[in-house]
Amino acid sequence: MNESPAKTSKGRGPRPLNPRWEWSADEIRRVGYRVVDIIAEHLTALPDEPVFHPFPAELASTYLHSKPLEAGQEADDILDTFLCDIEPYPFGNGHPRFYGWVNSPPAVIAVFAEALAAAMNPSCAGGNHAAIYVEREVINWFKQIVGFPADSMGLLVSGGSMAALTGLAVARQAHCGHDVRTQGLQGVAARLKFYRSGEGHGCHQKAIELMGVGSEHLRSVPHDRSLRMVPSALDDAIREDRQGGHIPIAVIASAGTVNTGAIDPLDEIADVCAKHKVWLHVDGAYGAPAILTGQYAKQLSGLARADSLALDPHKWLYVPVEAGVVLVRSARHMRATFSLVPPYLQTDGKTEGVGGLPWFSEYGFQQTRGFRALKVWMALRYHGLSGCRSSIERDIELAGRLASLLRSSGDIEVFEPQNLSIVCFRYAPPKLRQDARAIDSLNKAILEKLQLGGRAFLSSTVLDAKFWLRACIINPRTREEDLEELMRSLASSADAAMTEEKAPPPAAGNANVKK
Repeated sequence: MNESPAKTSKGRGPRPLNPRWEWSADEIRRVGYRVVDIIAEHLTALPDEPVFHPFPAELASTYLHSKPLEAGQEADDILDTFLCDIEPYPFGNGHPRFYGWVNSPPAVIAVFAEALAAAMNPSCAGGNHAAIYVEREVINWFKQIVGFPADSMGLLVSGGSMAALTGLAVARQAHCGHDVRTQGLQGVAARLKFYRSGEGHGCHQKAIELMGVGSEHLRSVPHDRSLRMVPSALDDAIREDRQGGHIPIAVIASAGTVNTGAIDPLDEIADVCAKHKVWLHVDGAYGAPAILTGQYAKQLSGLARADSLALDPHKWLYVPVEAGVVLVRSARHMRATFSLVPPYLQTDGKTEGVGGLPWFSEYGFQQTRGFRALKVWMALRYHGLSGCRSSIERDIELAGRLASLLRSSGDIEVFEPQNLSIVCFRYAPPKLRQDARAIDSLNKAILEKLQLGGRAFLSSTVLDAKFWLRACIINPRTREEDLEELMRSLASSADAAMTEEKAPPPAAGNANVKK
C-alpha cells in the first residue's frame, strides 16, 4: 500500500500547527485592548513626564549582550517588559517641549493606521488591490498641493534621503547623455556635476556618492547672508563647468533647510535650470507643507517648477515615521531609470485584473514595499488641509513668539532672519562677546544641562563657524506655557553653566582625586 502523501519518508505525519499562530478573536481583542491602553497612557501622560530620559547604562548593556530566546514568551510578559524597559525611555519627540531636530509627534489616527496596515500586510510593489489605489490617491493629493502636473509620478518612500536618491538617480538617467544603466559612469569621459548650497542636507552628498559620481563633483554654490542660494553664482558655476567639458546634471535647492528653515529662491533657480537645461530637485522634506499657509504660499510656489521634489509627511504633517514622498515630473524618465520589466509585459493602466496599473516597483529601487500610504491617507482625511494648515501656521506663530522672547534678553543673540518654525540662538553675554571660543563653550554646556534636565529639549547647529542652540517647533500640542518653561529652563541651565565655569578647581588633596 502506498504511503499517504501527507506523511514524511519516516512514516510520521506533518508537525502539528504551532498554537501560537492560532489566536482567537477574543485573544486578539484582549491583547489589543491592552496595547491601546498603553498607547493612550503613553500619549496623554507625556506632558507630565520628562522630555528626555537617557537609556540606563546597565539596561543598555543587557540589551547589547543578550541572546535570542529558545522558548517563546507570552504576550502579556512581552508587554510587561515593554512597559518596564522601553516605554519610559522614548526619543522624546512626542513631548510638547521637544524642540530638537525636525521630529514631530505622531497623529493619533495614523498610529491606528499603522496597526491596520500591518494587519493587512500587503506588498505594495504593484498589483490590483486596495493598497495600490490608496497610494495612488495620496500621491495625487500631493501633486495637487504643490502644483505638479497630473501625468507626473511619485512614490511613498522611507523619507527625504530615499526621495533624494530616487530623484537624483532619475536626473542622472535623463541628463547624463548616455545609457548609464548599461554602461555606468564609465560610458562617458566627461564628469557629471551636481550643485547645492552649503546649507543643503547631507543626504544629497550620500546620494551622489552612492550613484558613483563622487562627492567632489557636488559643487557648493555660495549663499547670501540669509543662507539662501545665490542664483547668479549658480549660473556662473554651471556655465563654467559646461565650458570645461563637464556635464551639469542637477541643482538641489532647499525649501526649508534643517539648520535655519531658509528657503532658496526657487523661481530664480528654476529659471537658471531652464536656461541651462539642468534638472531641478527641491528638498522640501521639512518646509514644503508650509505651501498650505498664507505666509509662505508665494515663496514656495516655485515647488511646482521642480523636476523632482522630496517631501516628508513624517515631519510637518505629523505622520509616524517612516513616511516620505518623492514626486517626479516625468513619469517616463522615472520608469526608464528603474524598470526591469520587458516592454511587452509593462501594463499601461488601461487593463484590469492582476496587472492593473503599472507597478510601483518600476518607478523606484524597492521591490517589496510596505503599506506606508494608509497612515498618510488616514491622517490627511482626518485633519483635512484646513487642519494641517492651522497646525503648521500655529507652529510658525509659536516660533515667532519664541524668537521675540529670546530677543528681549540682553544676553541672547537670535540668528536672523528667523524662518518657518526654526529659531537659532545662543547665549552671548556682553562680557564674552569678544571671545567666540568662550561663547561656544558656554552654549555647549547649556545644551547638555538643558537636555539632561528633562524640562525641555533643544538641538544645536553650527552657522558661520559658530555654535548655536536650535529650536524647531513642529508639535500641535505645544503651548505658550511650554515656551515659558523653555525660557526658565534656559535661564537655570545658563546660570548653572556660568557658575561651574567660575568655580575653582578641586584641591590637590581632594578625596575624589586618585593618588
